[in-house]
Amino acid sequence: MWLRCCSAFVCSLTALAVGATSALANGTGGVAVSAPAVSGATTTTTTTAPVYVSPVTAKKPKLTYKGPVYEKTVAGTIVPYVPPAPAGTPTVSGGAAVAATTAEGKPELLVPGVLARFVNGLAAAPESAPAAVQEIIWAGNQLIGLPYIYGGGHNATFTSPGYDCSGTVSFALHGASLLTAPEDSSEFMGWGGAGVGSWVTIFSNPGHAYMTVAGLRLDTSAADDPSNEQGPRWRPLRPSNGGYTVRHPVGL
Repeated sequence: MWLRCCSAFVCSLTALAVGATSALANGTGGVAVSAPAVSGATTTTTTTAPVYVSPVTAKKPKLTYKGPVYEKTVAGTIVPYVPPAPAGTPTVSGGAAVAATTAEGKPELLVPGVLARFVNGLAAAPESAPAAVQEIIWAGNQLIGLPYIYGGGHNATFTSPGYDCSGTVSFALHGASLLTAPEDSSEFMGWGGAGVGSWVTIFSNPGHAYMTVAGLRLDTSAADDPSNEQGPRWRPLRPSNGGYTVRHPVGL
C-alpha cells in the first residue's frame, strides 16, 4: 500500500521529453546524441560523446554486489572498506580480546564505476559520479533504519526521529546543498528540471515521492521491494514508474 504524504494538491503530470521517455522505457545506461549541422549547401552530421543516463527501471529486483568497496575517511583518503563486526563480537588487540565498537554515523562508501551499489544495507556511491551525487547518497544513508513518520523531516533543520517520503528526498538533496528548505510531494512536481536526470531522478505526485540515484532507489514505500520493509531505505529500481511527474536536479 502506498504511503501518502505531504499534500493533497492535484496537478496534471508533466510531459516527458523524448530522451527522458526513452530512458524510462528501457533503463539504458547512456545514449549517443547526434545532430545535423548545415554548412553552406552541404548537410553534415556531428556526433557528440555519449551522455550517461543512470537507469531508472529494472526488470528484476536484484541488489547483490560482490565487487570491491572502499571508504572515504574523515581525512579524505580512500581506503578498503572493512564491515563492522557484529555487536558483541570480540576482536584481538595486543593479544587481548576486546569488545568491538561501532563508530557514530554511517561510513561514506565508494565503488568503482558509474552505478551505486547496495552494501550491507547502505548505498555505496560510484567513484565516477559527481561529488553532489555522492553527497546525496551518503546523506540518504543517514536515514536508513529510521521509521516512517508522516510529516517527518519537514522543518527548518531537516531533522526528525523519522521521515516521510518527501522528507526523505528533501534530506538527501539537502545533504548535497541542493535544497535550503524541505519540499512536499506536490512541490517536487515542479522542482528542478523536467524529465529524467543523468544521475538523479525524482518521481512525485500529490501523494508520494521517491528518487533514484545512480541506479538505486531511495523510497519509504516497499512497493516492488522483496524486503517489504517500510521507512527510508535503498531499494531496487521499479519495473515502471507510471503515474508520477518526473524531475531532476538541474545539472544532474
